[in-house]
Amino acid sequence: MSFILTPIDSVDNITKHDFVNNYLNPRKPLIIRKATESWPALQKWTFDYLKEVVGDQVVPLYDSSKADPSKPINASAAEMKFGDYIDLIQKEPTDLRIFLFDPIKQAPKLLDDYRSPTELMGGFLDKYPNMFFGGAGSVTFLHYDIDLAHIFHTHFNGRKHVILFDQKWSDRLYCIPFATYALEDYDIEQPDFNKFPALDGVEGQEAFLEHGDTLFMPTGYWHWMKYLDGSFSISLRAWDKSWAIKAKSLYNLTIQRKFDDLMKKNFQQKYMDWKEQLAVKRANKALMEDLPA
Repeated sequence: MSFILTPIDSVDNITKHDFVNNYLNPRKPLIIRKATESWPALQKWTFDYLKEVVGDQVVPLYDSSKADPSKPINASAAEMKFGDYIDLIQKEPTDLRIFLFDPIKQAPKLLDDYRSPTELMGGFLDKYPNMFFGGAGSVTFLHYDIDLAHIFHTHFNGRKHVILFDQKWSDRLYCIPFATYALEDYDIEQPDFNKFPALDGVEGQEAFLEHGDTLFMPTGYWHWMKYLDGSFSISLRAWDKSWAIKAKSLYNLTIQRKFDDLMKKNFQQKYMDWKEQLAVKRANKALMEDLPA
């Protein structure tokens, strides 16, 4: 029993023609090793430099504990000054992470240090970059991004283990209804296939990102990430051309999220238990029907 994981394709550089035809249009992940060669950030963005420009900013921190049913998704576990957090992840392992951090608001000059890869595609949301920081051993739980954007995820100052799954495997991954994350009761690295049989045979892709590597994740791709060193990443987002995907993104961000938050607020654990039971029921049904076909 096992996942079936294959390596994510990797290139040093790629032309727009090859990228669009071989990765963007077929919705296939790719690692571009030298996409950041022209970025000042590649040498400039050290821990000390980031502490200098945004060190006093208080940031929310997230841990590996299971989501609290009484709180909205992405509720933080603690707060800390950014500079103190950087000291922490350089000193010792921790499961505390910074999630969806936008330091550009406090330090606009950081905008000059990176470039959206517009030579490969259009539709970038240049005003909405996000940065992610983690201590050695911290894990980003299995999920896909609610806005369904294409993601160019560039890693800095360490290593990160990445596992991806196509959207077609959602039911077999025990996707939680009315949400974009999976059941949190299994360990991606060592799942209990007897307890979660639908995971057996699920096909995914795997890679280890190093300093300067850029991972292209197509719209809707499930991703799990583990920081092997105290390190950080920046995600640049781009809209897909499909109006159907844009409409689904709008639905996720408005109707679905508001409904889910309202149900959590009113029914809390009872609602979460129902959602988890439904996720298991759907996974077992997909397994019995040998889905996806």
